[in-house]
Amino acid sequence: MDMTGKKTFTGANVHLMSKGDRLVPIFFGSLIVIFAAVCLAPFILVITASLTDESTLVREGYRLFPSKWSIEAYKAIFRSNTIPQAYGVSIFVTVVGTALSMLVTAMCGYAISCKQVRYRNKIAFFFYFTMLFSGGLVPTYILITKYLRLSDSIWVYIIPALLNPWNMFMLRNFFNDIPDAFKESARIEGAHEWLIMFRVVLPLSLPALATIGLFYALGYWNAWMEAMLYISNEKLFTLQYIIMRIIRNINSATQIAGEGASSGTIVPPSYTLRLATAIVTIGPIIFLYPFLQKYFVGGLKVGGIKG
Repeated sequence: MDMTGKKTFTGANVHLMSKGDRLVPIFFGSLIVIFAAVCLAPFILVITASLTDESTLVREGYRLFPSKWSIEAYKAIFRSNTIPQAYGVSIFVTVVGTALSMLVTAMCGYAISCKQVRYRNKIAFFFYFTMLFSGGLVPTYILITKYLRLSDSIWVYIIPALLNPWNMFMLRNFFNDIPDAFKESARIEGAHEWLIMFRVVLPLSLPALATIGLFYALGYWNAWMEAMLYISNEKLFTLQYIIMRIIRNINSATQIAGEGASSGTIVPPSYTLRLATAIVTIGPIIFLYPFLQKYFVGGLKVGGIKG
């Protein structure tokens, strides 16, 4: 202790503490690297297996470095124009659907977050009610085909899924966390509500917008049931539906081959084709994560802090 009675630290103690402080990040960083490697290993294994020769995969199993490489599975996928065409449909639905959904969700979320809007709580209840109850498949099918007339239209993927109430409430909670002083100062300067929303509120809500936009993009990219129910034109099939049909055909061929094993007409299961379809399906959408990661982590805190 010094003359005032306070504890002091010697140079040796400071040196020991700094060394310990250095060891803790190294330890936890090593754990994170190991965990990331464990999570990444199956994905790399799927990629290498999809690039493996079919007979080699059946004979040697899954290996990171197979003895014989092959791209026949990818050639089989892209041999016809069906997959590239389905890619175009899925990309259009994902980009346009996400943009329109974000616009509608942001407008609805901003409207029910404004305190000067009358009956905003009652309006929010109508959105919340749709999260508890739904009309079911048959009324939805009748509504889309008979009244909205969206059969064999690319908009059947977008319009029915234009607004997700859960995402809207998440965005509203984020808007509520923005101090009212920003909006009031803009109103004093003469800005109207459209200008406040697009120039003040939305730029301050990038983490929430990125998170919700990623949710919408994943939903549109994985859309396949709409194609099965409402689409008969093969030019409007999405990638997910085409992949599902390929997998079903492979399973049927495998089952038939197993039943005909006694006659000697055995067709080996196309494992590499299944793995290649998985890579083709998740390839484009997975590249969004590195660009949206910093916003995505912040957006997970939407509504978590209340002032």
